[in-house]
Amino acid sequence: MIPNVGIMEIAIVLVIALIVFGPKRLPELGKSLGRGISEFKQGVSSIGDSVSGDDREDDEDEPVELTDAQANGVVDPDPEVTEVKPPPAEAEPVDGEVVADRQD
Repeated sequence: MIPNVGIMEIAIVLVIALIVFGPKRLPELGKSLGRGISEFKQGVSSIGDSVSGDDREDDEDEPVELTDAQANGVVDPDPEVTEVKPPPAEAEPVDGEVVADRQD
């Protein structure tokens, strides 16, 4: 895929990069390029793992643990019930609140 790249071609590319970016920015660019390549490799390998199904996180296959009462079929005859109160029919006005006139 890559044509024959010799030492002379690599040297020319490095000299051009040194001229364009300067001696101070060239090490920073090398580090950034290295980090980018390593992140790309990690991303590609994680995609390959997820496609093959190695790191599945399906909880559907795992059995659910029951309590002793549930396992024996015991049902609580008197379950706890919480009473829900309906909201008041009409809210009381508060000082400074705009209230529509009542038509009693």
